[in-house]
Amino acid sequence: MTREQSKYTKSADAFAQARKYLPGGVDSPVRAFGRVDMGPVFVAAAKGSKIYDIDGNQYIDYVCSWGPMILGHAHPAVLEAILAAAQKGSSFGAPTLAETELAEKVIAAYDSIEKVRFLSSGTEAVMTAIRLARAYTRKDLIVKMVGCYHGHSDSLLVAAGSGLAETAIASSAGVPDSIAKLTVVLPYNDIEAVKAAFEKHKGNIAAVLIEPVAANMGVIGPADGYLQMLRELCNGRDTLLIFDEVITGFRLAAGGAQELFAINGDLTCLGKIIGGGLPAAAVAGRADIMDMLAPLGPVYQAGTLSGNPIATAAANATLDILTKGDCYEKLESSAATLEAGLADAAKNAGIDVTINRLGSIMSCFFTDKPVRNFTDVQSTDIECFKKFFAAMLNQGIYLAPSAYEAMFVSLAHTPEDIEKTIEAAKNSFARIIG
Repeated sequence: MTREQSKYTKSADAFAQARKYLPGGVDSPVRAFGRVDMGPVFVAAAKGSKIYDIDGNQYIDYVCSWGPMILGHAHPAVLEAILAAAQKGSSFGAPTLAETELAEKVIAAYDSIEKVRFLSSGTEAVMTAIRLARAYTRKDLIVKMVGCYHGHSDSLLVAAGSGLAETAIASSAGVPDSIAKLTVVLPYNDIEAVKAAFEKHKGNIAAVLIEPVAANMGVIGPADGYLQMLRELCNGRDTLLIFDEVITGFRLAAGGAQELFAINGDLTCLGKIIGGGLPAAAVAGRADIMDMLAPLGPVYQAGTLSGNPIATAAANATLDILTKGDCYEKLESSAATLEAGLADAAKNAGIDVTINRLGSIMSCFFTDKPVRNFTDVQSTDIECFKKFFAAMLNQGIYLAPSAYEAMFVSLAHTPEDIEKTIEAAKNSFARIIG
C-alpha cells in the first residue's frame, strides 16, 4: 500500500462492505469512481466549501452535490428552515402555504413561467414535460442533443442512429426499441441538423428538448444565435421548446440560462438548487400548457412527496438568499479567478487544456481544441484527466470523478480556497508531465 492509498483505508473498507448490499456499492453510478480507476471516498460530513471523509481527510469541494449546494454545505439559514419545518412534520401529502410561496418565487425569476408543478427529481420533471408536450401538440417525436443528459427515463436513455436526423437506438438495457424510436438525437450546437430533422419528420415533432447550456458532458455553451434559431424553428412548426435547466436554473442567474441569453422556453425543467440541497424539482411554463396537468387537464402526474414541506422550506430559504444582494457577482468573480489560475497553471506546465466556463460552472478538457459538442468532448485526454484527478484529490481538492462532468463554485468558496486550488493544480500538472 502506498502512502497515498493509506489515506483512504476506511473508505476502501466501506466500499467493499457496500458492494455486498448495493449494486456496485453506490446509489448512482458515477459515485463509484470507476472512471478514474480508483475507489470512492466515503463522505462523513460537510460544511461551507469543505467536505470530510471517514478517514478524516478534508477537501475543498467542487462537486457541491453535483450543483445544488450553491450557498455551500450546511448553510445556517437553510439548516434553520429545515429544522423548523421538520419539527412540524416531515410529509403531509396535502397542500401547504410554502408550496405557493416557492411557486411565486420561481415565477418571479423566470419570464417564461406562469405556473409550476413541483416534483421530486429532475428525471421526473423532464418525463412530465415530455408527456405535456406530446399531449399539447398531439405529436409523438422528441428531439434531444447528443451528450445532453435529461434523466434516466426510457425515452431519453438513447444514442444517435447512424445518420443525420435519424431516430435513436437504446443506450441502456431494458429500454424497448419501440420507445427509443420516438426520440431523434442530434449534435449539440448544429442548427442545420435540427432543420434537417424538422424536414425529415415534418409535422411529427412534439418538442425540442435541450440543456440551454450543456453541463452533463462537461460545460458547453450555445453557439451565437443557436438558441434563438431553435426558438424560431419551434415557433413556426407547432413544436414546444423545452429547456432542461436542472443544473443551470438559479445557478447562472436568478432566471437561469434563459435570463442569461434572453430567451424563453415553453416549458422549463428545474431541479438541484430548486430543492435547496434536498430532493425536489419542478416542471413549469406557460399556463395553457401547464393547465393540461391533472386535476385540471387530461395529463396525469402525481407524487406522494411532491412539494415535500422540508424540501420546500430549504428551497425557499435558498432562493431568498440568491435573489437578494450580489450573489451572482460574487460567484462570477470567484469562478473567473479560478478559471484564469487553472489556465495559467496548465500553460506554464506546457499541458493542453481547454477551459469552458459560464458563470459558476466550468470544465477543464485536456485537449488543444475548442469544445463545442460531444464529439469535441471525446477528444479530451482521459489518462491525463485521471492523473490530474488523483493528484488533486491527494492535495485535498475534490473534483467530479469523471472527465465529462462540471466543476461547481459556491458562495462558500473563499479567496483562500481558490488560491489553494490553483496551487494544487500547478503541482498536479507538474506531476502529469513528470
